[in-house]
Amino acid sequence: MNMQPPFSGFAEGLAKLGAGLKAPDWLVDETQHRLVLFLNHVLMQEPEAQARLMRQQGRVVKLQWGRFWMQLAATPAGLCERVPAAEPDLLLTVTDTTPLGLLKDALRGDKPGVRIEGDVQFAAEVSWLIDHVRWDAEEDLSRLIGDAPAHSLAGVGRAMAQALRQLAARLPGVGKAAHS
Repeated sequence: MNMQPPFSGFAEGLAKLGAGLKAPDWLVDETQHRLVLFLNHVLMQEPEAQARLMRQQGRVVKLQWGRFWMQLAATPAGLCERVPAAEPDLLLTVTDTTPLGLLKDALRGDKPGVRIEGDVQFAAEVSWLIDHVRWDAEEDLSRLIGDAPAHSLAGVGRAMAQALRQLAARLPGVGKAAHS
C-alpha cells in the first residue's frame, strides 16, 4: 500500500504555486540590499572574518537558488557589496529547489545541499565564513533592552527553537530517521 505523508498534496500545490510566482524587481532589489547590510553588520563583529575577506578583495561569489540569485564581492574593508554585473569567481547553487525542503533542513539544523563551482581557495574561505560566523542576536538585543532582559528573551528563543527541532524530528519525512 502506497502511503503518502499527510499534507504532501498541499506541499506539492504550494511548490507549483511558488514556481509560477515572481517577486517584483523592486522587492528583490530591496531585500538583497537589506541582506547585504545584515551580512556586513555580522561581519563587523568578527575581525577574523573581515581579515579573511580582505585577502579575497574583489573576488565575486554568485549565490543561486532556483530563479533567485545574488552576487557579492569582497571589499577592501573585509565586508560585502552587491555586484550584479560582475563575472563570478565562485558559483554556489542551492540544490534543493523547494522552500519546504529548505525548511526541513533548517528545522533539522542541517545546511542545505550546495553545488560548488569555481575557485577552490575562494570556496574554502567562503566555507570557513559559513561554518564560523554567527549572528549574536542576544548581543544586539542587549544594546536595546539591556543584558538581563536580552538574556531572558534569548533563552525563550533557544527553547522555542529546540521545541521546533523536536517536533520536526517526529514528523514523517522531516526527522533524521526518515533519511535512513
